[in-house]
Amino acid sequence: MPDALPSFPAPTAGAPKPSAPTPPPALAAMATNGWRVRLFGPQNHFVLVPVLSVLAALAICFVAIWLTGRDPLSGYLKMFAGGLGSLRGLGDSSVKASVLALTGLSVAAAFSVGLFNIGAEGQLVVGAIAAAFVGQAIEPGSAWVHLPLCLLASALAGGLWGLVPAWLKVRRGVHEVISTIMLNWIAIHLVESWLVVGPLAARSTESHHSLPGTAQIAATAELPRFLGQRSDLGLGIVVAAAAAMGLYVLLQRTWRGFEMRAIGCSVEAARYAGIRVARRTYLAMALAGACAGLAGAVLILGVHRQYPSVFHAGYGFDGIAISLIGGNHPLGALIAAAFFGVIRAGGTHLQLLQIHRTFPELIQGLALLFVAGQMVTRHLLAKAAGSKALAPSLSQAEREKQRP
Repeated sequence: MPDALPSFPAPTAGAPKPSAPTPPPALAAMATNGWRVRLFGPQNHFVLVPVLSVLAALAICFVAIWLTGRDPLSGYLKMFAGGLGSLRGLGDSSVKASVLALTGLSVAAAFSVGLFNIGAEGQLVVGAIAAAFVGQAIEPGSAWVHLPLCLLASALAGGLWGLVPAWLKVRRGVHEVISTIMLNWIAIHLVESWLVVGPLAARSTESHHSLPGTAQIAATAELPRFLGQRSDLGLGIVVAAAAAMGLYVLLQRTWRGFEMRAIGCSVEAARYAGIRVARRTYLAMALAGACAGLAGAVLILGVHRQYPSVFHAGYGFDGIAISLIGGNHPLGALIAAAFFGVIRAGGTHLQLLQIHRTFPELIQGLALLFVAGQMVTRHLLAKAAGSKALAPSLSQAEREKQRP
């Protein structure tokens, strides 16, 4: 026969009932502050922090303009109208936004493996000269062939330039900040002090004297304009959006992107897990250089139609701010670039009210400052949500964001 079931003593009448477990503070706060937690909770900080940083920067500059005796509301209206209120302004905004987006993507791609790419400016210059050379050196007779060749040449040139600091990092342990800063000036002086004034300088057909900048690119190499000569709005913004979507899919939807993000969280842990750190580092810096190289191509093929004698764009350094304000996320960088592209294009209209045209750069710098001090913003958001238990540390928030 099977063994008899064990018997348990019946509970006594006066025995205390077990108490329910106490929920964690965060869950208790979510139960008592429902709508505030849904709005200001940590799950939304990656959006709220950059948005509030930009709004705070706009508010400070608003007050600064008012203190100078000018009308800040009219100034802001003219700034946004200058970037969006006309076809020419819209074209200027699209060019600036596309270049800022591509340089921001360059920095974000390197950030995915934990590298700080300061070399987007040099990669942009190398990509620009490659586009200018291919645009005037060959004439296949078809824009369907010539334009993709120019874009490919600029991406390859920028990608190869980005592989140099990656190789120095992997094989020699050279910090990428040092190597990329040095490579910036090497690229600038190599291109502008030798190639543009020497082998690639434009030549007069009559006197054979050199002319400022390189030769004009062929018509088949120009980025098409959607509205003809009325506006610079063209294919450049499509190239930037496609690059952002491609990088997003790679980082968030592929196993290679997961490995890159794992390296960005912890190199040693990724190496222990069997991830090939060197290969993913090369891939990230090649993508970073390619994005910056495409930014140079957009300027050459869509605006200048040649590499000019003086080409100090500075967009490579602006890409650092765009990436950080966008949360080092491809789509965030694209949105941040669109906003700052508009206000920078409309900044010249501030002069109509005797306000200096560099106020958009001041807004950008202040927004970057607030993003850098985001722990204060996160603390204020946690208080707005109704509980300090909802304020995770920066490392915890970053680990949550990096989870697949």
